Amino acid sequence: MALVLPFRAVRPQRQYVSQVAALPYDVMTREEAKKAVLGKPLSFLHVEKSEIDVPDQTKSNAALIYETAERNFTQMQEKGVLFQEESPCFYVYRQQMGGQIQTGLVGVVSAGEYNEGKIKKHELTRQDKEEDRINHVNKVDAQTGPVFLTYQSRPQLNIVVNQVTTNNPEYAFTAEDGVIHTVWLVTDAQQIEEIKNEFSAVDALYIADGHHRAAAASAVARMRRTNDNSNGIQEYEKVLAVLFPHNQLRVMDYNRAVQDLNGWAPQEFEEKISSCFTITKDLALKSPQRFHDFGMYLQGQWYQLTIKEGIYNANDPVARLDAAILQEHLLAPILGINDPRTDDRIKFVGGIRGMAELEKLVDKDGFAVAFSLYPTSIEQVMQVADAGAIMPPKSTWFEPKLRSGIFVHKLS
Repeated sequence: MALVLPFRAVRPQRQYVSQVAALPYDVMTREEAKKAVLGKPLSFLHVEKSEIDVPDQTKSNAALIYETAERNFTQMQEKGVLFQEESPCFYVYRQQMGGQIQTGLVGVVSAGEYNEGKIKKHELTRQDKEEDRINHVNKVDAQTGPVFLTYQSRPQLNIVVNQVTTNNPEYAFTAEDGVIHTVWLVTDAQQIEEIKNEFSAVDALYIADGHHRAAAASAVARMRRTNDNSNGIQEYEKVLAVLFPHNQLRVMDYNRAVQDLNGWAPQEFEEKISSCFTITKDLALKSPQRFHDFGMYLQGQWYQLTIKEGIYNANDPVARLDAAILQEHLLAPILGINDPRTDDRIKFVGGIRGMAELEKLVDKDGFAVAFSLYPTSIEQVMQVADAGAIMPPKSTWFEPKLRSGIFVHKLS
């Protein structure tokens, strides 16, 4: 059973939505965000990534950052840019990036079910990043960006969503990156109940992206629960989420580049690799076309690497992931990248940047070698989560990214 409920969103007035909506806080640096908001006073980055509005010397966890976020959020409401829905409802949120279309439902889920493992995760969180979001949510008194969830597609739920999308949309705009965003309101009482009932039959929800948001929401709920004797499900017990059926999601490749060959000469390096991988020269496509094949860019040439049979445990949902195969049988033993979370010799490159970015890193930016991976499937993500296991870092890159600022969940 999954508890998915309607809520009273704080959201932009229709005429402002394209100016407010912003990429998530965690996909850009402070410097990139400062450039992104030039000439855009209504960008929600002023709330989500409020460090762009404080002096440069401010510490990354300074109270001023969160006070600034609260002030900016309050001002956007006072100026009438944002308003709060009068009655709880669901929202249908569609994104289109080229030929990729995904249509999800926006609502709130249960922090308690996250704690119980009914909302399943596949990544570890970093304490500093989790604390940042806890401080942000607590001070702003709102969840300012949704957790990206998926679930096994349900035909009847798809029918309800399709019915809603025959109505006139509340929002429809194209962002600067070309992604089309469309939102419909679900205010019909019967449709709301049908959505709730359909989700009540779902065995599990899966976090696709937003592990730090989910962990922070759970932590804030736990903190507030200890000081609250009221009955019923309080707003702080609910977590803002967008829920997409699994068969609509697109996972892109997440590639790697390494600064040096760990002391090996190129020929020695190739010989070391050959113990676990079959090496084929001249990979014309540069990107692998199936699981367990890898692209390697070394000294201006593309190679295909294919893991040999029996090298990895095909029955282990983590060990058979390509990100794990590359890490356990090449990056760690040969290149000495034992902890990719902390080793500054490795760089992770989202597939949206393409193979040209890998070539640039090697040809111009001083990296020694780059690897392209076949995209992890959403089914693999679910299998790892169902096993209660954790994926290697940077295993998935989801596109398009959810925008922040279209929906906000106030906690009181």
